Amino acid sequence: MDSKEEMQMVDCGVLIFSPGTPIEERLYSLYHELSELILKHRPDEVAIEEPFIGSNVRSAFAIGRAQAIAILAAASQALPIYYYSPAKVKQQVTGYGRSDKHQMQEMVKMQLKLPQLPQPSDIADALAIAICHIQEHRFQQWLSDRV
Repeated sequence: MDSKEEMQMVDCGVLIFSPGTPIEERLYSLYHELSELILKHRPDEVAIEEPFIGSNVRSAFAIGRAQAIAILAAASQALPIYYYSPAKVKQQVTGYGRSDKHQMQEMVKMQLKLPQLPQPSDIADALAIAICHIQEHRFQQWLSDRV
């Protein structure tokens, strides 16, 4: 993306499973959906947020599994993968590394010129990771142009 190009949302969504869906079906569906999106949109790169490990170990394992599936889907298409910490994403998008969910949603809405707040907040999180990556890429390009 050229440094002067405006960012715009191309696609977004969430996968929702019934509570009784076995983990292997969830992970397969995630892999299949991500692979389809990669084939449909042909991205040049993939940005993934490093998981935040809080006190909920079960949640951390679930996030780690989903992250591994996203990495596998990108790697299967030989796409370069970039990783960003939650604090880095918040810093890039809002200017403050400890922003809350609502602040993130507001800034994502503003930067992408969306008509409403991205809902649910998981969508705002995913869009924020993309914004972070684009801004980081633009910054690195700016630095290399100065050398």
